[in-house]
Amino acid sequence: MDAELDERSINDVGQTENVIVSQWREISADEQHELRDRFDGIVRPLGFETSLVVLRRANSIALYFICLTLSAVMRLRDRWRSQELRPIVEHLFALFSGDIGTALTPYWRLIPVKRLSWPLTDYERCLHFFSSEQGMQIA
Repeated sequence: MDAELDERSINDVGQTENVIVSQWREISADEQHELRDRFDGIVRPLGFETSLVVLRRANSIALYFICLTLSAVMRLRDRWRSQELRPIVEHLFALFSGDIGTALTPYWRLIPVKRLSWPLTDYERCLHFFSSEQGMQIA
């Protein structure tokens, strides 16, 4: 899916996207990183069968999730459709951009997401994968 940041709330969208993506790479590469626990806490509502594996910058920030089961894909889509996924992404972006408080100062300056898009064709491709023979072997 793609997350488009709200340019009305951010001075330099391109710079903010670069910071978010580079910080994600550092956190995902270092399992012992102190921010890893915070990251895990933010994504925990997605369940243990769903993981964020890649953030990439293009015209927006592309988020790549791995879902281990069909039900995980469907739960993720339900959260996206009900707008419950947006605050999770905004909290992640705040963490990655360094705009998150510490234990002593719990203030979070969320990074507002104007649009979180997940094309139906991409979702259907996921459903097709789990209904295929290859997907049955994984699940």
